[in-house]
Parts: sequence; C-alpha cells; structure tokens
Amino acid sequence: MSTETTASVSTHILDTSIGKPAEGVAISLSARTGPGGEWAALGGSATDVDGRCKDLPALPEGTTHVRLDFETETYFSKKQAEAQQDAPRVRDSGAFFPEVTITFSVNPGEHYHVPLLLNPFGYSVYRGS
Repeated sequence: MSTETTASVSTHILDTSIGKPAEGVAISLSARTGPGGEWAALGGSATDVDGRCKDLPALPEGTTHVRLDFETETYFSKKQAEAQQDAPRVRDSGAFFPEVTITFSVNPGEHYHVPLLLNPFGYSVYRGS
C-alpha cells in the first residue's frame, strides 16, 4: 500500500495466446533512488491462478524507479510440455523472450498497476489502474 512518502506496485499477466491468466510466473522486484542509483533487489513472488501477483514487497522510501523481472521461459516451457501431451506433433520453440523486464518511474503516494499481456513471441505492457 502506498503512503505519502512511498509508492506501491502490483501486476498481473494475461497470456493472450490462450486468453487466460498466466499462472506460476516468477516475478522479481527491484528499486533504485535516482536515475544513476544502484538497483536494490527487494524480493519477489509468483502469479496466482488469476495471473495476479498480490504480495510484491513494499517499496522503500525515496524510490524513483522500479524494475519488474518476469521469468517467462519456465512458464512457456511448461505450456509447451502440456501442449505436446495433447498433440505430440506441436513443435514450438517455447518463448522467444525468456524473460521480460519492465522499468518505470514512480512518484511517492501513487499506486502503479502494471499489467503484462504476454504470448510466446511478443508482449505489451501498460500502466493500469
């Protein structure tokens, strides 16, 4: 939850190739103070059955930039294995992007919801509400 001196972040992932939430994607959160500051790893979590990551660590006071790292390769490898069980002739290469990193600026007191629309060969991201 954001306060007057800190921002807060949440995210979710929709797998647009199947039109469903992406469950079990590991996400790491890092933050820094100022454009030249060192990144500090704050921890992480994974998406739930609804593709949401509700328990990301709180941002420290003074955070100006946030980085979300999404581990997509493991997710797509699992999806590929499931697809091959159903249709052994499917020979997809998995994820073209083995990870997705989103970096954005934050202001104290604001909440930032950052949805990731994901498929094996592309992604899109935006500031949600």
